[in-house]
Amino acid sequence: MSIEQMCHYQAKLSFELDSADLYTSIIKQENITIIDARSPQAYKKEHISGAVNLWHKDMSFHTTDHLDKHKIYICYCDGIGCNASTKAALKLLTLGFKEKELIGGLDWWKRDGYVTEGDESQSGLEVNCGC
Repeated sequence: MSIEQMCHYQAKLSFELDSADLYTSIIKQENITIIDARSPQAYKKEHISGAVNLWHKDMSFHTTDHLDKHKIYICYCDGIGCNASTKAALKLLTLGFKEKELIGGLDWWKRDGYVTEGDESQSGLEVNCGC
């Protein structure tokens, strides 16, 4: 294995997490806040339990000044076909926050069987993560 390859994978794990990692962080009550970076309408329809809605299009110094810079912000969007979480993560980073991006977003969270909230919530299934 090359050093370059090792650095690539280490960096990837530093910037991203999967549903199982996020669930573990929630259970351990780690110092995180989950950010749903989608529109308020999408958030109202369905979101990860406990997530706060901060639409990436509305992120600015003024809309984030109430956030704690000591927390790690976990950004997510619909899933692999959406880049709202990437845009949110970049904005938070440029505003001085620590952040990570949830791989697969809401789609993979639900696929793995975790609970959601909202008008079209999912009560959760048998958790099906093969990690």
